[in-house]
Amino acid sequence: FYSCSEQAWDSGGAAMAASASQWHSYLGVIVSREKQRLEHFQQAENILLTLLEGIHAREPHFLIDYARNLEAFEFTLCASEDAVTMEVPLWINGDALQVLACWPGDTPAGHRPELGTCCLEVPSPGTDLEDWTSAVGVMERGGGAGCLVPGKVLQHLKDLLVSAIMRCQRRFLLQPGDLSAENLQEDAMELSLLICSGWKTVRFDIVPVVRRWQEPLWLKGQQNNRGFPEGSLRKATEEAYFVPASPHCWRSSTHLPILKLLQAVDTLKGPRLDSLCLLDQLRSRDWGEEGGKGGLTFNHLKMVLLWSTELFPSPEDWQDLEGSIYRLLVILLCCLATWHLPHFLHPEENLFQGEPRDLASLYCKVESFAQDPRRFLHFHFGLPVRTDSWQADPSTRALLQVPAEDWSYWDAAYFDILLSQFQVYRIQDGTCCSAMSQLLSKIWREIPQQT
Repeated sequence: FYSCSEQAWDSGGAAMAASASQWHSYLGVIVSREKQRLEHFQQAENILLTLLEGIHAREPHFLIDYARNLEAFEFTLCASEDAVTMEVPLWINGDALQVLACWPGDTPAGHRPELGTCCLEVPSPGTDLEDWTSAVGVMERGGGAGCLVPGKVLQHLKDLLVSAIMRCQRRFLLQPGDLSAENLQEDAMELSLLICSGWKTVRFDIVPVVRRWQEPLWLKGQQNNRGFPEGSLRKATEEAYFVPASPHCWRSSTHLPILKLLQAVDTLKGPRLDSLCLLDQLRSRDWGEEGGKGGLTFNHLKMVLLWSTELFPSPEDWQDLEGSIYRLLVILLCCLATWHLPHFLHPEENLFQGEPRDLASLYCKVESFAQDPRRFLHFHFGLPVRTDSWQADPSTRALLQVPAEDWSYWDAAYFDILLSQFQVYRIQDGTCCSAMSQLLSKIWREIPQQT
């Protein structure tokens, strides 16, 4: 665990020490379960790898990626039992494919193309790729060009998976109760298996993926790897991943690039990932609806951590657990107040858009924790801590909604102001204080109704 910054031991010192102890005690319970969770994941993963080996033996174009450290890494961080996405790479030359926009005419009746979907055109006749796609029946002709059809690739993988399960059962490589394939009957763009490891059941969502090299993403504010290890953004985004979006269209997947960035963040000093684990425990236990379910997901919190890493690039910002968590909290609260959480790699995409959720109720739960964390920093059984009597601070809510009017306020100085609003600490850096002062003057001058 990370110690707090050195403080003068005065009348408030004992209270601060008690508060820090409560944060670390809560985190300690979470961390103590990580080894056991990893063991359960690896036991379930071994069963899945056995099935994938059977698939690869019959169809070498479906590869086995034994380096599943990223999926195991994510599984130990997440408090809830969310599905684990397992992308099965296709052994084809993805660089030879041409990425085309997916038009309405490319999809059959009843299947609308999603935003950002595409078709993958197969090169001219006579290539090994076309020979394979023709042999397994996963290519269709449209407008004179052949395209790799995700629905048929998925069906081919499903047939091989069912066959692999049956062979493993006949050879007694699977015991009764090891797995459930009932969800394979569903019309989905992934193949879901429930695999039991001891007393824990892990859900794996298996999807075929086409990989292509691409120019690394260069995003506004991220050109200099601000806050991230040198070169990590480039390494994470130099390869594109395409997974099925509909029976006839593919979509770009950021699952692995985001996990690569999280792994890079883990190499930095400070309790960054500890903060993510702690907030995810609260999300799973106290911030959802009855039964721990709600609109906020672990994927949302991953995005909040990545934005926090960029917006607070200094190592001094991550010296203690409480201060680190509040850096995530101010960004999360701002996103909840404005109903806008930009995707870290594609900021034009709002992750709070188009999904039914009661963000107003969720905002109150998160703000009640930010204002009085001691009520929540203990494990309890039964119903979550009640927050319906909590009265939100109107001035804080107004300040949090400023970016809804002008997203140019989304910068470090703005979030420093929010940190100061919650009185987590007093900002001493003169440059930061000057930037905060100038931004506050601008807010009062240009958007007086918000403050």
